[in-house]
Amino acid sequence: MVWVLLLLLAWAVAVAACARLCLAAVRTAALDENAGQGHDLTLYEAAFLSGGPGRVADLTMVSMARQRRLMLARTGWATVVDPRGRDEMERSVIGAIGPEGQSRIAPARAAAAAADAVGGLADRLVRAGLAVPEGARTTVADGVRQVRVAAVAVLALGVTALLFPATADMPRDLIALWFALPLVLTLSCLAMARVEVHPYSRWASPAGQRLLGALARHTGGAGTADDRTFLTSVAVRGIRAVGEPDLRAAFAHREQYGRD
Repeated sequence: MVWVLLLLLAWAVAVAACARLCLAAVRTAALDENAGQGHDLTLYEAAFLSGGPGRVADLTMVSMARQRRLMLARTGWATVVDPRGRDEMERSVIGAIGPEGQSRIAPARAAAAAADAVGGLADRLVRAGLAVPEGARTTVADGVRQVRVAAVAVLALGVTALLFPATADMPRDLIALWFALPLVLTLSCLAMARVEVHPYSRWASPAGQRLLGALARHTGGAGTADDRTFLTSVAVRGIRAVGEPDLRAAFAHREQYGRD
């Protein structure tokens, strides 16, 4: 019977999608176990976990500007005042600006974000279980999407099976009941994922998110005079945490660069 073949296909689609989601969640949970215990996030680490390489470059530039070692003009230009970087991130920014000591902020930011220093920071965070590995950043989210597609496919296969003429020994309501089973499986899997699976971000693992949450709770407003608190706000929230109009205007040119 045709409906039996369609039912087998529905089961295959449903089981495969649910199995992929479960395996992805188990792998991520295994990486998360005991990760980050006793680890105090640096500002650069917090910036990466919150917004990736671009956020690290933003934080470095803002930090140097606060110390008057880098001038960020509201016209979107960066000028090096002190060419001696105090760490590898600062040296990456200075190198990205170039030997003339002046560059547009947007391309310098992009180059600094792609520098080896940021790549090394990402690798260390992945090894510590605090960052999501490059190839797994969307694994769980992809698994959820696949289960949703599987649910729709099962429903479509069930409707197709019901379009065929019914027989005396297999009425339509019984066929619908058979197809309801794989549909229930996919919907149940989605429901459990919604309750049990962490809201994974693009950069931070669940362990990384916990550390970020603890850091954010101890962070005051960006307007405070304490540089550490101010820079922590920038690391966690990005440039929108900056209250200085000139500094915000300088970084506003990033979007224009991305469209060019």
